Amino acid sequence: MFAAQAQVNIKFGDESLEEEARPQQDAKGVKLPPYPKEDDLVGFFVSAANDFKFFIDGKSLAVDGSIVRYTLIARSPEGVSNVSYEAIRCSSGEYRIYAIGHADRTWLRRTTPWRETRQGGVQRWRDALRRDYFCPAGVPILSVEEGIDALQRGRNRLVDRNDGF
Repeated sequence: MFAAQAQVNIKFGDESLEEEARPQQDAKGVKLPPYPKEDDLVGFFVSAANDFKFFIDGKSLAVDGSIVRYTLIARSPEGVSNVSYEAIRCSSGEYRIYAIGHADRTWLRRTTPWRETRQGGVQRWRDALRRDYFCPAGVPILSVEEGIDALQRGRNRLVDRNDGF
């Protein structure tokens, strides 16, 4: 359930969600997906050190070269959901936010610059998505099906093959 109560403010990267967006040229043509539906959410593991539950809207997942786009839902223990439409650029290990979801199930376009994903720390979900699901060994997934499979399995099959390296 997407809560209409007061939203939990978690910080997405180094920027505050209230900060004025700085549109980037390559973001202008990005079409926002339909707002996520509960039935389309695929959960994924981030860390035992985090109380939030994380989901990707499977219908929003898209692969465009080395860029993987998706809708992320971060749900607090109280059930409040923070929703964002984002991308990870596998070739550089960077992410960007295109839009933030509102409680009324609409998008507010808030394009941020590309920023480096960071391993560990409070915001480890993007690094987990990059490393374990969408860009194992820096290689982007080849299809939406591969991304969904990785989320459902708990890691990308390529991660399994690279365990010994």
